[in-house]
Amino acid sequence: MNGLYALKPWYADRLSGLRRALAARQVSPDTLTAAGVVCAAGAAAALAWLPAPPAALLVAVLLAGRLAFANLDGALARDTGRTTRRGALLNELGDRAADLLVIAGFLPLAPLWLVAAAAFATTLPSWVSLAGAAAGAPRRNGGPVGKTERCLLAVVAAASGWAVPVLAVVAAGSAVTAVVRALWVWRALGQPETAVAAVARERVVATKRAMATERDVASEKPVVRAAEPASSAPRRRPSPSPSPSPSPSSSPTLGSLPCEHDRSLPLDPGEVSGGITHTRPQSPADRGTRLRGAR
Repeated sequence: MNGLYALKPWYADRLSGLRRALAARQVSPDTLTAAGVVCAAGAAAALAWLPAPPAALLVAVLLAGRLAFANLDGALARDTGRTTRRGALLNELGDRAADLLVIAGFLPLAPLWLVAAAAFATTLPSWVSLAGAAAGAPRRNGGPVGKTERCLLAVVAAASGWAVPVLAVVAAGSAVTAVVRALWVWRALGQPETAVAAVARERVVATKRAMATERDVASEKPVVRAAEPASSAPRRRPSPSPSPSPSPSSSPTLGSLPCEHDRSLPLDPGEVSGGITHTRPQSPADRGTRLRGAR
């Protein structure tokens, strides 16, 4: 029994254009959560201080905005990849605060004990759903008196002035909703372990994605992954080979020889090696020997 919660897909489809516009303007999902709380506070003020018939229109408009923002914040976070664990916590706290603010609008119109009982009862369905999700069951939402039905009952109270009867219906219906959800969660947890394990794996994957998104937002740097090499073995840079030390037998190049020959001594041709003719100065003894041979 989902009640008016069954209309959520249709309602979300109607808000798709607004969601795209908000994503294009880079509106934060946390801002939408805060806007929903503000709308709930405004509806509570109108319910408490305005007379019954004229207050209905303003209460209806503000609570419609509260429901719209509650639908948009999570959808916008998923569409833009900005789902975080802090955002999920803020979403739950915002929903509970908005519910309690609407009930607080009945303070001038009903006995304090009835307002307190209704405030306590409206939190019970959410507690059951969160406890079931923590145990591994899917998150359970809907009626018979869920968030949407409570907003509708507040509009009825603002239009008719029947604050006490409406508040009693809210308290009793919320308690029944908590029992219905608890039974559903109990049956879900009694299913084979494979089904519960599949749900748990989905929650782990969602948590890891949220953690990765948080790290990217905190670093504010794009994550760039280097391409992996074709071979799985790590490549080693070749170590530079030591330069060979000059051997004593190696002859120096022609350009490295100092050109400090004695210009007064004649030169005789030397041996030709490798296309380079080496010359050496003649000593006086060589010069005399050569002259004797010429005679």
